[in-house]
Amino acid sequence: MSTVDVVAAHYAASDRGDLDGMLAPITANTTWTEAAGFPYAGTYTGPDEVRENVFFAIGKDWDGYTFTLAELVDGGQTVIGLGHYQATNKASGRSFTARVAHVWKFDGDTVASFEQIVDSVPVAAAID
Repeated sequence: MSTVDVVAAHYAASDRGDLDGMLAPITANTTWTEAAGFPYAGTYTGPDEVRENVFFAIGKDWDGYTFTLAELVDGGQTVIGLGHYQATNKASGRSFTARVAHVWKFDGDTVASFEQIVDSVPVAAAID
């Protein structure tokens, strides 16, 4: 499976609501960075930290949280997913749409790191 196929499989699992499938390419040494200014900002290592600090946290705070992929850029050992997030905050009832880029870096066929780059202003506005 190519690097772009690995990332495409992650996004396909996301579309199905399959968290285990989303986390499948994440190894114990993979770092996952959520952008500064984003509610879940920080760097997490391994699938358990990502599950708890990102996906479970999102599920607790948001209804209908989705990532819609607009473009997948195959750079070999770096793959970039471009798209947008949408959700409604459970506490405020406000919704947002935000542009996002995901930068996936590989070491051979293993995901070494994931980095989120996001316009966090609309996200924060939906919370306040």
